[in-house]
Amino acid sequence: MVNNETEPPRLRGWLTMSLGLLAVVLGGVWTLQGLDYLGDSLMSGQTVWAAVGGALIVVGLALIVVGMRRRSSGQH
Repeated sequence: MVNNETEPPRLRGWLTMSLGLLAVVLGGVWTLQGLDYLGDSLMSGQTVWAAVGGALIVVGLALIVVGMRRRSSGQH
């Protein structure tokens, strides 16, 4: 049987992965602004934002991995 009708659909890990993806995108923008690739901002050319953006990318990737592990552990 492909789909068990008595069991509700599992949505484990989707929130964690979505937050991780958002963190990766936001961290990428901050990194590019800090490295002065995206101009016209108060953050442009500020190396501290490049470091904060890089750290946020790492956190986002970790959240994506945690969310993927939750999804795979919820499947039978």
